[in-house]
Amino acid sequence: MSKIRVGLPKLTFSGNLGRSEADEGPKTMEEGGLIPLLEGLGCVIEESVNAKLSLEEEKVYGARLRLGLASSNLADIVAKQIRAGILPIGLLANCNGLMGMLAGHQRASGSWKPLRVGLVWIDAHGDFNTPETSLSGMMGGMPVAISTGLCLHHIRRACGLDPPLPISYVSMVGVRDTDPWEQNLIDTHGIPQVTVADLKAGSPKIYEEMERLAALTDLIYVHVDLDILDPDDIPGAGLPVENGPTADELGEALEIMFRHPKAAGYGMASYPWSRDIERRGLRSVYRLVEGVIKGVKSRA
Repeated sequence: MSKIRVGLPKLTFSGNLGRSEADEGPKTMEEGGLIPLLEGLGCVIEESVNAKLSLEEEKVYGARLRLGLASSNLADIVAKQIRAGILPIGLLANCNGLMGMLAGHQRASGSWKPLRVGLVWIDAHGDFNTPETSLSGMMGGMPVAISTGLCLHHIRRACGLDPPLPISYVSMVGVRDTDPWEQNLIDTHGIPQVTVADLKAGSPKIYEEMERLAALTDLIYVHVDLDILDPDDIPGAGLPVENGPTADELGEALEIMFRHPKAAGYGMASYPWSRDIERRGLRSVYRLVEGVIKGVKSRA
């Protein structure tokens, strides 16, 4: 098999209010040994690109809007990579980078007509809150709801994600910590769930969900918030949740997902770079990447 061509689109904008706009997680994930790992797995790193604001966009104020504009630039990077036959591995400050990654997959058509994009959402949290259901008001708990057109339409459009994803294009994996009204939304919309038990068992349901999404969409994006992992494997996670999969278990599940030819992009968010003192979490990050690459290689 020829070498796998990989791109590293990065988004350091967090979109958080009242905190630093930039996050060091993407840089740390890359510089801690990701490129040698990928090369050792038989990949060629075609480019590593950080999504930035233009000079004109730099004049804009508002953390959320600036995130949106940077996300739209991220989308251009991702779209270009997919059109060139490159696998984008997105390194994202947090899950607010979801919209830009999805928009990039939409734009990969290279025409006025956006592609239909499926989302595999792998996270301990549903991130399916809206401003009406959220107990905290934190936008970091809303990106899936934003991406599916339930709220904050101006942010989604600033990210370039248009139209929003139909909710039938979404699968949730490992979600186990939700707010009451958030869970009500998930149940009301009937979003399919792959449980932690399914992940640990390597259940056929993992590939079945890929097949379900593939029947509806043109491409599938797989997104991981690293707090999906058991806290032992991601020390310092901002919102840790017990009883998650290990990095080995999730790596094997990602290998199953990326055997599917419509799995076109992968993204990782919320690496706790400042609290992962022994870099145990970084090793978990690389184990997940290894699963992705093994899955792509197995397609032949």
